[in-house]
Amino acid sequence: MTTKKNSDIHLRPRFKMELNVNQDDLITKFKDNLNNEECKYCSKIVDGHIVIDVPKDENYFWSPQLNIEIEQYEIDKTIVKGLFGPKPQVWTLFMFFHFAVAVAFTGFSVMAYVQWSLKTEYINALTVVILLPIIWILMYFLGRLGKSTGNKQMDELYQFMMKTLEK
Repeated sequence: MTTKKNSDIHLRPRFKMELNVNQDDLITKFKDNLNNEECKYCSKIVDGHIVIDVPKDENYFWSPQLNIEIEQYEIDKTIVKGLFGPKPQVWTLFMFFHFAVAVAFTGFSVMAYVQWSLKTEYINALTVVILLPIIWILMYFLGRLGKSTGNKQMDELYQFMMKTLEK
């Protein structure tokens, strides 16, 4: 088994493994393990895509989700790609705020330039232009903080996946 992991700086860690197992066998392993009465994880399986969530009673705003994509590239060779991240609703909200800050930065930059070129009062627009990158950096660190609060749950999801793959 070959494992490739991206650097730890990403907010949504990814990994990739090559296994000498058939795709259908792997999917069956996950179905059996997730449908087991002792399994506490919530999941959705559609074709080669598996989404594993933490249990509802342990779920909070920053709880991670493990997305697994199983692709067969030869008869008994499969690539398992994994992505840890927040629930799609949280990720969408987070990206919306990043987009809003970027649009506001562009708008206030144009406003500050126009006011400066017209030789009118531009301090307020310039202040906002200076504050917006600071807000963006704070949002980045908020995302890192959210990721670190979900590290224990990410480790549990990863261990569950590895135990399933080793069966």
